[in-house]
Amino acid sequence: MPPMHPKLYHATPLVESPSLNKRLGRRILVKMECHQPAGSFKIRGVSHLMLTHVRQGADHFICSSGGNAGLAVAHCAAALKVRATIVVPETTRTSVRKLLADYGASVHVRGTVWNEADQTARELCAAGGAVYVSPFDDPLLWEGHSTLVDELASQTDPPDAIVLSIGGGGLLCGVLRGMHRNGWRDVPVIAAETEGAASFAAAVAAGHPVTLDAITTVATSLGALRISDEAFGWTAKHPVFSAVLSDQEAIKGCVTLANDLRVLVEPACGVAMAAIEQGCSPLDGCQNVVMMACGGNGVDTQSLCEWAAVTAGFEQCR
Repeated sequence: MPPMHPKLYHATPLVESPSLNKRLGRRILVKMECHQPAGSFKIRGVSHLMLTHVRQGADHFICSSGGNAGLAVAHCAAALKVRATIVVPETTRTSVRKLLADYGASVHVRGTVWNEADQTARELCAAGGAVYVSPFDDPLLWEGHSTLVDELASQTDPPDAIVLSIGGGGLLCGVLRGMHRNGWRDVPVIAAETEGAASFAAAVAAGHPVTLDAITTVATSLGALRISDEAFGWTAKHPVFSAVLSDQEAIKGCVTLANDLRVLVEPACGVAMAAIEQGCSPLDGCQNVVMMACGGNGVDTQSLCEWAAVTAGFEQCR
């Protein structure tokens, strides 16, 4: 089992809503990673990666991130008393940029999509000798994220399915590592994404990772133009299914979580709930479903109501 770092992340609860269960006709268990320090599951892998390098003498970390990974790096850097530089694309909300700076990180804004910010981050690392922190594509990240399933195995029996959001694939890779370590090799995983960032679905359709032309979704945290090779590789080793939802459906998922579980999450997380609400075909016959509530840094009450007013109807926010 990978090392636990309780000072940097903590075990999260597995919760359910009787009203939601009754409405959907299933038992939905929600793993509340949105309650992690820095607001997302990212801190599991990031803390494992950063502690590994700090023990080897590293004192400066550079990450490209639209929000959640960068916040995890900034939080861990403050706790470990090392430097953090976060490169974000222009689509990153001002509130997230401010929070990064409040942690003490140096924030650079580069490019219109994550891939452009990532190029700058890699160039800064090459020039200055800092440690590059990928938001999703590093074995140390996957190993850290896999602790999520170690906790799940102590909280519940193997479910009929696990539903999670997918961007670049870091959460998927970590969850699948943990599932195989805990003997959950036959439990299907539904990887949900929005129509404007469906790089995983494109890879499944093509039979190999492909690069999208653009990211056109409100769920900007899912904005990787290309899925990682590791994430795609798992499709040959485990029952992993793609689910693509609209922005409207993802926002409805956010509203559901706000109303039924009293928690704010961003559309990149709401899309996983949307996959359950829409009854995606891989869930046929599944009565006990675990959903990963991966994070909520890119949302506040005002933004959620604005999204709902535009795409789902303002009455749902009242």
